[in-house]
Amino acid sequence: MPRLRWLAVAAIVVCIAIFEAAADKWLDRTLAWPWKLIIVTTAIALVASAWAWLAFNAIDRLERDILDRNQTLESRNAMLRAVYDVSLAVAGQADPDTTISTILDHARSLVRADAALLALQTPTGKLRLRAESDLTGAIEPSTDGESALTYDELDCFLRPGFRIGLMASVTYGDRRVGTLAVADRGRRIYEIADVEILSALATQVGLAIEAARIHDELQELAVQRERERIARDMHDGLAQVLAYVNTKSQAVSHLLSEDRVEEARTQLGQLEAAARTVFEDVREAILNLSGTGSPEHGLAQAIEEYAALFGQSADLDINFNATAEAAAAPLSAATQAEVFSIAREALTNVRKHAHARDVAIDMRRRAGEVVLTIKDDGVGFDADVLAHGRERWPHFGLAGMRERAESVGGNVAWRSRPGAGTEVELHVPVGGTTRHHALERSTPLHETLASTPQHQAVRSTVEGGSEAD
Repeated sequence: MPRLRWLAVAAIVVCIAIFEAAADKWLDRTLAWPWKLIIVTTAIALVASAWAWLAFNAIDRLERDILDRNQTLESRNAMLRAVYDVSLAVAGQADPDTTISTILDHARSLVRADAALLALQTPTGKLRLRAESDLTGAIEPSTDGESALTYDELDCFLRPGFRIGLMASVTYGDRRVGTLAVADRGRRIYEIADVEILSALATQVGLAIEAARIHDELQELAVQRERERIARDMHDGLAQVLAYVNTKSQAVSHLLSEDRVEEARTQLGQLEAAARTVFEDVREAILNLSGTGSPEHGLAQAIEEYAALFGQSADLDINFNATAEAAAAPLSAATQAEVFSIAREALTNVRKHAHARDVAIDMRRRAGEVVLTIKDDGVGFDADVLAHGRERWPHFGLAGMRERAESVGGNVAWRSRPGAGTEVELHVPVGGTTRHHALERSTPLHETLASTPQHQAVRSTVEGGSEAD
């Protein structure tokens, strides 16, 4: 292009030189003065006009091409912005109805159509009108929502005078489940960019519907898991205590019938203690089911709120401390949920078994880990007895805590000795990295107990065993 520009300038200069030479050689001899000037000026003006016409046409073509390209880029940019916005909504698991409505609004505006609609296939084989975006009254309001038999019959959802102009398939994987369509009054020719826009948005519709389905399934699984946990807790706790109460009641009745009052009083004392245990278990279950301390609001805040309420319920003085780095650590939702559950189980063990008065909860970040420590001033336990006695550990729910920690790439350890309290230390990785702590070992059972000058450490690698809780 630069070479052609200079050639055009050179051509003009050559033409002027030719005219001037011709004028000097021929016109000076044949024509008087003003006629020579008129002829030379006219010739130069004609040549300049021809060159200007060619140049202006080239500039106009370039301008039109630039405008067309700019319009295409603006259209693609608008499409990308719309797809990006919708992708954020889908990834954020927003309300599926709101997400789908937003997609249809984008489809209608970007394709510049009168209306946009989404039809999904029902189990009966018909097509149901799932959602719409209509500002011109194109959608028939009296439709029963399940009228079309095939995708070519979507006009049944429209008022007379409107017709489906463009459609894109909505799929789950390789299975078509519906269609995204736009409608206009009369006939219209759509551009390739319109087809691309509608196809991209149809893909987002499929992702939104699939995300909603997965979200519903996860909610159902969570509800089922919580039901199983409640049933297990009732069986292991409330049901057994009530059976114990029933046995003791029969014993008291039998002793009173034989006038053995002192023995009956002893049995009533044990019955009172059992009733108190049931009351504490039920009160703690109500606290857990109330939804207090949800990890959705931040793990540190969730543990702090739960510990405060738990301390009031169990008459414990619980001191919680978390560093700013630990509170801001980027833990996944699954990791936060498991850490919260482990902290809750540890506090339950303190209430049931430790006979403690003070509990200290400390949450810190060390390198690539978040470390949660729960320490009480209770009676402690003998790790050797739990490991080699008749009731082999894991005890007090320790196996469940270990499994929860390992499910998110972490590890948990217990340090205790009789009369010196118990310390639970949990390590979980930040950002998907796992840092093996010195307490974590892949060793047989007999190697998992170690002594320190202050405590006996019980590691989280023990296999098998039964739980008291």
